[in-house]
Amino acid sequence: MNLVKISVCLAATALLVSCGSPGVPLPPSLELARPVTDLHVLRKGDKIFLTWTAPTLTSDRHNIQHPGPTEICRSVGLSMTECGNPVAKVLPNKTSEPKTGKPQLSFTDQLPANLQSSNPTSSVTYAVSVLNSYGRSAGLSNKVQVLAAPTLASPSDFRADLTSDGVRLTWASIFSIPETAGLRFSARVYRREQGSDKDAVTGETPIAAGSALIDRSFEWEKTYTYRATIVTYVIQPTGEQQVEGEDTPGVTVFAHDIFPPAAPAGLQAVFSGLEQKSFIDLVWTPNSDSDLAGYNVYRHEQGTEPVKINSDLIKAPAFRDADIMSGREYFYSVTAVDARGNESPHSPEASEIVP
Repeated sequence: MNLVKISVCLAATALLVSCGSPGVPLPPSLELARPVTDLHVLRKGDKIFLTWTAPTLTSDRHNIQHPGPTEICRSVGLSMTECGNPVAKVLPNKTSEPKTGKPQLSFTDQLPANLQSSNPTSSVTYAVSVLNSYGRSAGLSNKVQVLAAPTLASPSDFRADLTSDGVRLTWASIFSIPETAGLRFSARVYRREQGSDKDAVTGETPIAAGSALIDRSFEWEKTYTYRATIVTYVIQPTGEQQVEGEDTPGVTVFAHDIFPPAAPAGLQAVFSGLEQKSFIDLVWTPNSDSDLAGYNVYRHEQGTEPVKINSDLIKAPAFRDADIMSGREYFYSVTAVDARGNESPHSPEASEIVP
C-alpha cells in the first residue's frame, strides 16, 4: 500500500516539474510605439520640412510588428498637449538610414498664408504622433517651433555682373512690403564656390536701402554661384529672430580678371648730376589697387614711340634713369601692373631736358 502511495506521489511530482510553475499571465502587447524624440524642423519660405526617426520598439520594449501611420500635428503658439486634427498622416517607411539602420521619415508642410498673416509675430508648434494598427498612440513626440511670420517671394531679375570693382549683384526693386509692426525685411545674397557644398553670406541690405550689392571678398580666377533671398526679421523682447523666403535661381560667374589697375598719377621727372654722373629721377603717386604687382616705366624722345626701360617690375613709386645723354629731352610715362599681368593705361607724361 505504501508503495502505491509513493508511486502516485512521484508521478504527481514529475508532472508538476514537467509543466513548470504556474505564474501570473502576461497581458498581450498593445503595440504602442515609443514616442519620437528626434523630430527636427526647418522652414524655408512657406514650406516646413520635418524629419524624424521612426520608432522600432513599443512602449513595453517589444519589436513593432505592425507599424501604423504617423500623424503630423500643428498648432499656433508654443503649447500643444494633444494632436487634435492632424494636418496629414505619413505611412511607415521600410527604407532604413544607412548610418543608423533605422527607418527615417520626413514630411513637408505648407504653411497657409492666412495663418502667417494673422499670426505674424507668433510661433507654430509641430509634433508627430505614431499610431499602432488600431489607431492608438503612446503620446506626442518632442515639440519643435518655427516662426509664423510671412515671407516674401524671391527677388526678380537677379543678376551678377563682373566689374573691375567686384561682382555687382542687382535685382528688381521690391515694392509690395507688408507694413506690419514687429517685422522688418532685408535682401540677403549667398555665394558658393564651385566644388564646395558650403554657402557664404556675401552681403545683406534692407529692402528700402536699395537693390544692389558689391561683392569684393571673392578670389579671382574662381567660379561662384550667387543666389538671393528676402529675410523676414521678427522683433521680439528677447531679440530678433529670422526666417528666409524662397531663393532666386543661382547665377554663375567666372571671376576672370581682365581689368587693369588705374593709371598712376602725379609723375614728376627731375634731372641731377651736373658735377657727377647724370641721371633723371622719376617719382609718382603710389597706386592704391589691392592686387598691385608693380610698375613699368616708358621713355621716348620727340617723334619716337615710348619704350619700356625697366627689365623687372618696379615695386616702389620711384625710378632713376641713368642711361641718358647730354642735350636731349626725354619724355616719361608710367603704368601699373596687377598680380595677373593686367597693365593700366599710361600716366600723363612728364619730361626733362639733360643739359
